Amino acid sequence: MTILLLLLLIGAGATLLLAAGGRRGATVREDTALSDARADAGRWYERLGGQLVNLRDDGGLARQALVDATERHQAAGGQLAQARTVTQFRLARETALEGLAYVRAARITMGLDPGPELPPPDLARGAGVVTAEQDLYGGYRVAPRASTATPHYYPGGFRDGMPMPAGWYATPWWKTALAAGAGTLGGMLLLDSIMGMGHHHGPGPGPDFF
Repeated sequence: MTILLLLLLIGAGATLLLAAGGRRGATVREDTALSDARADAGRWYERLGGQLVNLRDDGGLARQALVDATERHQAAGGQLAQARTVTQFRLARETALEGLAYVRAARITMGLDPGPELPPPDLARGAGVVTAEQDLYGGYRVAPRASTATPHYYPGGFRDGMPMPAGWYATPWWKTALAAGAGTLGGMLLLDSIMGMGHHHGPGPGPDFF
């Protein structure tokens, strides 16, 4: 009886040790993921800030894109300051990448080297790219280049489940959601959904729009 009790105690102790080890391992993995997400978001945020420092408003068609890039830089900074979870850091990364997309569009409009290709924001993956001037469903006038008729750049995304390709738009229809904070909340919810399904990089490349 004494031997049986001893064996049971040994078994219980081993189980507790394994459980504790598993919890420590999970904590280490979570800490690593959080640290990686923080570093990745910070890297893109700093890159956006550096790009903005080196660009000057030419007073032309690139002005609005530079204004939007500056707003995204400020928003990303605020998100980074408050971020405590992987999803929140990934949202800050999204915002910084949006800002860099605005900078790239502005550089092209100003006749400057656009620089290296950027990874698209996760929320823009699958939305496609505008390749010709046209009217999209819903009456949105879009073009592949800035003009007085299409002065607002959009890095791509979705509205009511419909893809809105990256390009220049006649009206900044997305501004209302951003101003109300709905863009941030919706972005976090969608990022949670993407990450929960294991699709950290979103759907595949979207179609071009002709």
